[in-house]
Amino acid sequence: MNDLFFRIEVKDHIRVPPNLFDKPVEEALLERVKHDYDGYISKELGIVIGVSKVKEVQEGIIIPGDGAPYYETKFELLTFKPELQEVVLGKIRDIADFGAFMSLGPIEGMIHVSQTMDDFVSFSKEKTLSGKESKKTLRVGDLCRARIIAVSFKELNNPKLGLTMRQPGLGRLDWLEDKK
Repeated sequence: MNDLFFRIEVKDHIRVPPNLFDKPVEEALLERVKHDYDGYISKELGIVIGVSKVKEVQEGIIIPGDGAPYYETKFELLTFKPELQEVVLGKIRDIADFGAFMSLGPIEGMIHVSQTMDDFVSFSKEKTLSGKESKKTLRVGDLCRARIIAVSFKELNNPKLGLTMRQPGLGRLDWLEDKK
């Protein structure tokens, strides 16, 4: 399991509106960078979950017609970027007849019912997936290990992850203990 969290250095021109003129430049820039980048999602960066610090500030310029200065600023972002084949640990958030939704922190992935276990799987009204032969069950709140098999940023405000638990070393954590 590798780390899906990254520190990324970014350079951008940040506009500081007049209502922030009473603050020191770096403090105003940090506030604006947080405003502009917290929660930002892109295929290149992944999901921005925080702005750690402003690292470098160039002299501000004013564009005619706009009363706010723009500063070329270098800053550090903390991002979550899911990668194909990455093994992740998460908690089952919801179960439907077609599969399970697993929370991975800032994003959730979907495990199709056919990818939950090597067995014929049935869904019950109690939001449980059960294996016919293995008698394994999957419930809301279960801690599981899965592998990312699909990543889509087609809808930027709603990136999608496809997960599988049908490989050795994957599945509900106590299933893995039982195999030992």
